[in-house]
Amino acid sequence: MRRYRKRRRQLDPSHDRWLVSYADFVTLLFAFFVVLYSSAQVDKRKVGQLAVAIQVGFEKMAVYDASKRPPEIAKPQPIPVSKLEENVPRVQNLNKFVRAPRVDADMAKPATMAEIEKELNTALLPEIERHSVTVTATAEGIVVSLREIGVFSSGSTAFEPDAKNTLGSFMRVIAPFQLRIRIEGHTDNVPIHTKKFDSNWELSTARATEIIKLFIAQYGISPDRLSASGYGEYYPAAPNDTAEGRSKNRRVDLVVLSPSANSGPKLPPDLTAGANPPTGANPPQP
Repeated sequence: MRRYRKRRRQLDPSHDRWLVSYADFVTLLFAFFVVLYSSAQVDKRKVGQLAVAIQVGFEKMAVYDASKRPPEIAKPQPIPVSKLEENVPRVQNLNKFVRAPRVDADMAKPATMAEIEKELNTALLPEIERHSVTVTATAEGIVVSLREIGVFSSGSTAFEPDAKNTLGSFMRVIAPFQLRIRIEGHTDNVPIHTKKFDSNWELSTARATEIIKLFIAQYGISPDRLSASGYGEYYPAAPNDTAEGRSKNRRVDLVVLSPSANSGPKLPPDLTAGANPPTGANPPQP
């Protein structure tokens, strides 16, 4: 009888087999939550990247001042190297759209032409006192007249040693205001014929163009803000019958056009039909 009972107990089924299924279920549930957590981390990185892109885009459109923006709430998490390599073309295309250009804070500062003239007189005071530069307000804008003696070598487009300092002082005042500038070259009536220049027309135009190249290359001025004109000896500022008069006529005029002049056509006045003589110039001598 005892043997029979012992054998019967050995054949009875185990009631703990449910633990195997439960353990499998818990394992699958754990894996499921791991996947959910991983997905949440990826979404957080994408949200951070989107926030940064939107932020830079608003800075580019000057909707708000980047220097006063509040601290970022969510900081994007590091991205694996494999993901970075995969997204290189897309990131490069995004940079083309959201890269914010450098904007000078003074560019938003409103100013009248009288205030700009005052700033030019202050910036160019040493040259004005040496009588190598004059600043004159006209109906068209402000004329900064540079005499040849302080800017170019005689009969040449080579800059004098102090010329770039003078032009730099001028540009530091004018650049932030985004006004258009017309460079006018003038000479006296003494004929010129060298290997480089056959006439005063060519010399005056080349000098104006040389200053434009300097403004673009060294100061980063947009070319659509600049124009060049060469007048030779035909619009003198003084009579050519004296040495002093001829010295005044050998000049380059930097004409800072007023906002009303900037709103008109891109062509300078001297190229339009029925135009007046250049600003600050006298009519041709008979």
